[in-house]
Amino acid sequence: MNISISDEKIKEMLTEILVEMITQKRELFYEIVLEAIEDAGLSNAISEGSKNGFV
Repeated sequence: MNISISDEKIKEMLTEILVEMITQKRELFYEIVLEAIEDAGLSNAISEGSKNGFV
């Protein structure tokens, strides 16, 4: 038995999941976003430091 879901349906489902997560699990979502921002900042700092040999 094959089950197929259209790209539009997948997008709709993911949107619904994200909205529900943001509204019901606000603290968890905040922590995930904060961690991603911190990781991006650290990555940028390492990249900048490696340009001049000081990491």
